[in-house]
Amino acid sequence: MVDWFGMWGDIPYFTEFITTLFIVNLLIAFTIIFLERKNPSAALAWIMILFLLPIAGIVLYFLFSQNIARKKIFRLTSSEERALSESLRIQLEDIKSGNFSFVNPEAEEWKDLIHLNGLYGGSFYTQNNSVSILTGGKHKFRSLMRDIKNAKSSINIMYFIIKNDAVGRRFLQALTQKAREGVEVRLLLDAMGSRQINDRVLGDFIRAGGKRAYFFPPKLKFINVRFNYRNHRKLAVIDGSIGYIGGFNIAREYLGMKKKFGFWRDTHLRVTGNCVHDINARFLLDWRFASKEKLVLSQAFYSDVIDGGKSGVQIVSSGPDSQRVAVKRAYMKMITSARKNVYLQTPYFVPDESILESLKMAAQSGVDVRIMIPCMPDHIFVYWATYSYVGELIQSGGRAYIYDNGFLHAKTLMVDGEVASVGSANFDRRSFVLNFEANAIIYDAREARKLEAIFEKDMESCHELTRELYAERSLWIRCKEGVARLLSDIL
Repeated sequence: MVDWFGMWGDIPYFTEFITTLFIVNLLIAFTIIFLERKNPSAALAWIMILFLLPIAGIVLYFLFSQNIARKKIFRLTSSEERALSESLRIQLEDIKSGNFSFVNPEAEEWKDLIHLNGLYGGSFYTQNNSVSILTGGKHKFRSLMRDIKNAKSSINIMYFIIKNDAVGRRFLQALTQKAREGVEVRLLLDAMGSRQINDRVLGDFIRAGGKRAYFFPPKLKFINVRFNYRNHRKLAVIDGSIGYIGGFNIAREYLGMKKKFGFWRDTHLRVTGNCVHDINARFLLDWRFASKEKLVLSQAFYSDVIDGGKSGVQIVSSGPDSQRVAVKRAYMKMITSARKNVYLQTPYFVPDESILESLKMAAQSGVDVRIMIPCMPDHIFVYWATYSYVGELIQSGGRAYIYDNGFLHAKTLMVDGEVASVGSANFDRRSFVLNFEANAIIYDAREARKLEAIFEKDMESCHELTRELYAERSLWIRCKEGVARLLSDIL
């Protein structure tokens, strides 16, 4: 019989290597449990990976589990912090005391949500806004390109994904032309999501006077230790008076031009009013960090707004730089406050325990809880985790719909036909904890009902995943669900 351990033991330094590896894993496990204060399920998942895959586990941990919440990424000057804090404090006090004058009654009904978003998310409430809902990629792209073409002074653009394809090049050409005309154009790209775009691709844009910056670029050419933290926001501000926020990126598939996905069903907003100032402020904070350009945040509020609307809007953003998880808190508050119905669309449904329990509790309380997910995955591992959690929600009385008319990428939440959220944040841990996200919360029954009507129209292109259908899934699917569910906290 061959003594394999003895053979290895004769190799110089092998024993020392194994001992060192064990000690390193032990120290990392100690850090995870006692210092990082991760939630128990995430901690157990990481410890399991570390000891099942000792070497790969260490590499994965240092790539995927950095804690950047300790770092102050978006720094405000002392004067900016004083001005914003004081303005927000006055608004919150007026809302709490009943001295705030609400334009529409549903906003007053949801003043506790407004207060929560202001207190934990630093989000101002504005109510002179006009909202246009865009659900088709071609329609959204035409609208954005038209506004870019008509821009007179400034264009601020931030997208998670811009690809170097026909759609992306057309978009960049439009920005380049405006830069040549003397319009101040800033383009902020996530270094991971928009990895096809670099200074070589942007050569004409840069020479025309356009400004570009990359969020969390790699320190070395092929190594980016922060690639797990992505700026997932999709924002555009034209002349400081027209804003875009939602789920669409810039590439062929988002216009339904890729056979693999077919029709791309997403939701984006075109907005005017004072909420555009808040979108612009969010952009400028991200830009200031990524570009190191010394600009004052107050310039976000210089532009005159296009008034005339009566929709109440809060721009809520969150990211791994803060432990306040403002978007997740907003979602939870909306769900737990529901009295009649909760309509939810998301391509990725990997909730933590608090979100899942909120939805289950709402369903068990007689609230009509409906969730819609795509019929196909663009991330196979996440899809099976999604399928598992949806199955659990069904068992608690919720209803689930599988969208069959292409790929569903919308991130929308509508409650009671009174309040709605549209933005970049999915219902998963990545959006809640790891990604930089931005959502618009709309306090307007007319717009909330429009979004509900769109949801109900989408149901015509769905099949319902009933308890009976879910129970009939194969053993192979059950196994894939189990593995994906086990590792869902570190996806």
